[in-house]
Amino acid sequence: MRFTLIPAVTLMIASALPALAEDRCTVPEADWRPVEELKADLTAKGWTISNVKTEDGCYEVYGKDEKGEKVEIFFDPATFEAKGSDD
Repeated sequence: MRFTLIPAVTLMIASALPALAEDRCTVPEADWRPVEELKADLTAKGWTISNVKTEDGCYEVYGKDEKGEKVEIFFDPATFEAKGSDD
């Protein structure tokens, strides 16, 4: 039973991963707001930004949030809505 269950669970997880990635950011690059706007918005909220990269169609922000906690989080490039972390 155990040996049958492990491949089944692995297959279920693997099949869900593409769906999760697709939901992250799907905005055409022509509709993106400037990354400087995102940095300014987050800095105004008390964040410290160390780096911003583009990955999977999102802005990926590295830094510390208003509580001083280390963050690595994705933002929609058009709305600046948080799309989750890379955890």
